[in-house]
Amino acid sequence: MPELPEVEVTRRGIEPVLAGSRVSAVIARTPALRYPLPENLGRILGGHRLAAVSRRGKYLLLDFGHGHLLIHLGMSGSLRLVPAGLAAAAHDHFDLVFAVRGRPMALRLRDPRRFGAILWLDGDPCAHPLLASLGVEPLTAEFNAKWLKDELAGRSAAIKPTLMDSHRVVGIGNIYASESLFRAGIDPRTAAGRISRQRLERLVPSIKATLNAAIEAGGSSLRDFIHSDGSSGYFQQQHFVYGRSGEPCRVCGHAVRELRQGQRATFFCGRCQR
Repeated sequence: MPELPEVEVTRRGIEPVLAGSRVSAVIARTPALRYPLPENLGRILGGHRLAAVSRRGKYLLLDFGHGHLLIHLGMSGSLRLVPAGLAAAAHDHFDLVFAVRGRPMALRLRDPRRFGAILWLDGDPCAHPLLASLGVEPLTAEFNAKWLKDELAGRSAAIKPTLMDSHRVVGIGNIYASESLFRAGIDPRTAAGRISRQRLERLVPSIKATLNAAIEAGGSSLRDFIHSDGSSGYFQQQHFVYGRSGEPCRVCGHAVRELRQGQRATFFCGRCQR
């Protein structure tokens, strides 16, 4: 599933190309993804200029001034910039066509599993139910050790699934939770509320460093994710523990271990993480 780094990479790929361009056509090849596609979207967007592309958690927000188009990539979705005349493949469900420097270019959503979403939002997008309950953004100053210590107080649940709770912190998916905890030297099974302020002072910058490294590497291209230009990310080549069960730890040489937490695979080094 595309996580925060993959969505941020997508945002950075499409905004410089499309910002300031006007919508010339909307092409929907399916009536619904996770939710029904908005009715009359061609009328709503036709001729309007894209002002900016922002991100909230794993949601993209295309700002058209009179409202926002919300896009979620679901489990298998990707957005690509392609020539508007390029024939659509089987899972290319939606095109937003722009006039870019005098030539038509399509922002094309490919979503084999159809768990993605496209919604039109009037008013404040952050008030929408999908966004209103989201937690703090981990790459902001608001996400710090003091805030995290207060948030985790009294919690007996393990730290790794707690970090993945989007109602607390957004965008720390399975890969990045495992990698961040390794960088911080924290066992993923540790009760969240028992982690000291001193250790959280290591964990917070570890999370930020992991996410920023993934963004710079273009995300982790596991399974379906590709960039807006069709290329792949390569952060998976830098993984310390994720997906490396039984392989030697890159730091100490001890075998990387794997266990299940909340039906998700967790990878860690029993020697480096205490």
